[in-house]
Amino acid sequence: MSSSYFLKTFRIILFPLALLYWLIIAVRNFFYNARIFKSSSFGLPLVCVGNLSVGGTGKSPMVEYLVGLLKDKFPVATLSRGYKRKTKGYSLANQSTTALEIGDEPMLFHLKFPEIPVAVGEERLDAISQLLHDKPDTRVIILDDAFQHRAIKAGLNILLTDYNNLFTRDFYLPTGDLRDQKSSYKRAEIIVVTKCDPSLNQDERERITREIGPRAGQSVFFTSIKYGDIYHIHTKQKYQPADTTEVLLVTGIANPKPLMRMLEENYNGYSMLQYPDHHIFTIDDLKEIKKRLNQLTTEDKIVLTTEKDAVRLVKFDTQLTGLPLYVIPVRHDFLFGEEAKFNELVTSFIRNFRQSE
Repeated sequence: MSSSYFLKTFRIILFPLALLYWLIIAVRNFFYNARIFKSSSFGLPLVCVGNLSVGGTGKSPMVEYLVGLLKDKFPVATLSRGYKRKTKGYSLANQSTTALEIGDEPMLFHLKFPEIPVAVGEERLDAISQLLHDKPDTRVIILDDAFQHRAIKAGLNILLTDYNNLFTRDFYLPTGDLRDQKSSYKRAEIIVVTKCDPSLNQDERERITREIGPRAGQSVFFTSIKYGDIYHIHTKQKYQPADTTEVLLVTGIANPKPLMRMLEENYNGYSMLQYPDHHIFTIDDLKEIKKRLNQLTTEDKIVLTTEKDAVRLVKFDTQLTGLPLYVIPVRHDFLFGEEAKFNELVTSFIRNFRQSE
């Protein structure tokens, strides 16, 4: 019996717990919708990036995309929970910050955009106030993975759903992956269907849009994964593997399947070391990586990892010397020529914030 078959069977057995989970989140949403539970607003534009499910839908690349879009137009900051960090409470990244202190995704934002404030805090309501106290010039805050945190009312909600696991076809935890009601999609201003096939046609686009059923005023976009230039983890020098290159893929992300497909289509072969999402690498893991690399028979071989994983590996510093460890960036590529439309929706929301609030 395969492990995947066992997992699916086990999740079906947990169906009664899924119904209980649905009841809890339904009651919670009812209290917010009825304004028994209060949502707080702030006097500046808040852009929320989130989803209805657990697992990878591309939230981090979307936050990166938004930062790149906005940072030269507005004083922007990011606020995340800081998942699996070793600290608690509010923290603002600085020159000595590590991924253990703020989490891998915020650390990646900090490394890519050192000029913008990157903050973390479980209690986002308090964290926003502290961030504005520390960085009073901030005019836009991007909230990472905050769609279900209704104590804060964001002005622009961007909801992501994976093409291969649309929220419309999913079920609630622990039987499925949903952590919020399907009907919560109505609270979003923008819905992005991510990880689409780049060749997605117009008929399929219209079929999925009908399945989602956007309400009046909601915009639906479609993106595919686009991989950037591979670069060395330390030197940052770009690297173009040959067709004959054998790859050892090392990942600790929720959904490595798109990356696996890319390797299957482009390279001679690959093997894989897969760790849990947000895995904190140990020295024993590094030893295992080196051992597995040495077991590859070809001379033309590399270790390849994602940028999120790289921020958790770079701590080994000199112990990585001589290891051909390379990093591959991931970003959203808008389909149907609608990138400019998406950009305008986001920037116009910020420009017109004062008039619209």
